[in-house]
Amino acid sequence: MAEGPCAACRIASDPISGRLALAQNNNTANMPSNLPNLRRLFVEARTEAEESSYSRNAFYNLVIFMSSIAAFGLIAQRMSSGKAIRT
Repeated sequence: MAEGPCAACRIASDPISGRLALAQNNNTANMPSNLPNLRRLFVEARTEAEESSYSRNAFYNLVIFMSSIAAFGLIAQRMSSGKAIRT
């Protein structure tokens, strides 16, 4: 008898973290994944200098993005302060 859309799957609650996890039937729930860790593969494929260069560029891009958000926010605030509705 099926208990929902997937008879082989059930929603299980993790008592330690309180998170809900999708668990498959008992035959496949404890099998290790055959997929490699993709982050580890990318790190191993690059040299230390290349990895630090990618990391540095990502950090600079984040700083530029956050600065542009702050700048546009300040510009919008100054533009709207003169146009306030007065009652």
